Amino acid sequence: MTDETRREGRTSGNPEPPGRPDFLPAGDQPSGRPLSPGWDDTDPGFHDAPSRQGDTRAYDHPAPPPAFGHADSPRSGGGEFHDPSGEGPDFHSPGGESPRYGAGPDFHSPGGEPRFGDQEGPQGSGSYSTSEWPFFGGEHRAGSFTNPSGEGPYGGSIPPPPPSALPMGPHWAPPPGAAKPPRRGPSTSMLLVVALVIALVASGLGSVGTYLLTRQDSGTDPSYSLGPVPTGNIDRAPESVAGVAARVLPSVVSLEVGNGRNTEGASGSGFLIKNGYVVTNNHVVAVAAKGGQIRVIFNNRKTTTARIVGRDPGSDLAVLKPEETFGTPEATLGNSDQVVVGDPVIAIGSPLGLTGTVTTGIVSSLNRPVIAGDESGQSNEEPAYISAIQTDAAINPGNSGGPLVNGRGEVVGVNSAIATLSRSLTSQSGSIGLGFAIPVNQTRRVAEELITTGKAKRPKIGIVLDTQYRGEGVRITTERQGGRPPIDEGGPAEKAGLKPGDIILEVDGLRLQDGNELIALIRSKAPGAKISIKYERDNEEHTATLTVSADAPTPTPS
Repeated sequence: MTDETRREGRTSGNPEPPGRPDFLPAGDQPSGRPLSPGWDDTDPGFHDAPSRQGDTRAYDHPAPPPAFGHADSPRSGGGEFHDPSGEGPDFHSPGGESPRYGAGPDFHSPGGEPRFGDQEGPQGSGSYSTSEWPFFGGEHRAGSFTNPSGEGPYGGSIPPPPPSALPMGPHWAPPPGAAKPPRRGPSTSMLLVVALVIALVASGLGSVGTYLLTRQDSGTDPSYSLGPVPTGNIDRAPESVAGVAARVLPSVVSLEVGNGRNTEGASGSGFLIKNGYVVTNNHVVAVAAKGGQIRVIFNNRKTTTARIVGRDPGSDLAVLKPEETFGTPEATLGNSDQVVVGDPVIAIGSPLGLTGTVTTGIVSSLNRPVIAGDESGQSNEEPAYISAIQTDAAINPGNSGGPLVNGRGEVVGVNSAIATLSRSLTSQSGSIGLGFAIPVNQTRRVAEELITTGKAKRPKIGIVLDTQYRGEGVRITTERQGGRPPIDEGGPAEKAGLKPGDIILEVDGLRLQDGNELIALIRSKAPGAKISIKYERDNEEHTATLTVSADAPTPTPS
């Protein structure tokens, strides 16, 4: 049914009598359709009021009725709802009770169609008969609502519908107060405010997201500051590495050497001693011995040339005389005999041409036998036998000739050689922590001899070694070699009672490993120095004391 159909039947405002029946539709029934073709609207239980004017029909409340239905449908027979024509279905309730009304009436339609189905009847019991029920729309026809007991019908006008009844028919209208005002939505201004808030929030979130996605990992901060640079004194304690370096660096020079034909050159380091002389390695300046040039670069970066005063290939030492010293202070020489393993040392020089380089380390070992000489390997000069100070301070090509100083800033050695893992004529590897320096006591003696005589003495004990011997210690040969007898006549060894075939085991308490170690030890001694030896003869050990002598070699050119 539509709302228009519901509003046509009646006007609102009719009073609602007490005790009226509630009518509910069984389903949506189209307006204007008869309730049932076979419905008997002349049933004596229903009749219309004499007049419709005023709609003043009244109802009389019947007495409690007996069962509704046909005469052959007794109430005790199970409560049947059937059509007298036999066309409609019967509805039975076991035990004589209606499923919805309990022990109620039987409903039947003359046309065989049950009309009320699952709807409850009015108060009490009764039967309904009409050819077209006015509440479902269509024309109002005569009929009556009767009590099966035979009492009179309800009179009066048509009653108003109950509050729960749906409007039916053209004369029905919704009960007063039933309509509710439509629910209002938010106002336009409220929607605008909400939209503005959403836009602002979305904009803010978008800005934050853009910042997070586009910011740099190393984001900048214009207000960032590490604070002012701290002030302090650059002076260091004299015994610190910085203090020692500050005192020694001015005395160290860099050397660039050429042979005068621009076909060969060398570089190295040196240091100033008394009267402006420069001490360096022989292998650094050897290429300039036959008319080459030597360029001296001081720590203040002033330069001058120098000449060779003297050089000693056997000790790998040389002395130079610069044309000018520019007021450079001289280095202080120490005592290498007082050096012990573990002492801190500092190596200063120009490795790979980097002037004024300072490295530190310790004394790793003493009396390490090293054979040094011309780095090119093309010199005809004799090799140098060095009883060296070993250090782990970094020494690289270019450090040769520079000083190795102790913690007091005193020179205790001259950096001369390094041990490398590989070496060729065209390249040389750098430091692996095995550097070797000539003891300064030997350097002092050789430098004095070169400056005073232009030549250096060669310390010796007057024996020839058996190079084929591989046993413990060093054995004196039993045969002449190169026209020289095994023991020099009148030499230190003969005076100490040594004979050919004797095996020297120790020198000054140092157990000998091979002949090179013995040669290096003897050459590190000054002529006239006394040494104590232990030797073996016929499986018996003996001791002796020797006084070191010296040869007078041919002076090297200056």
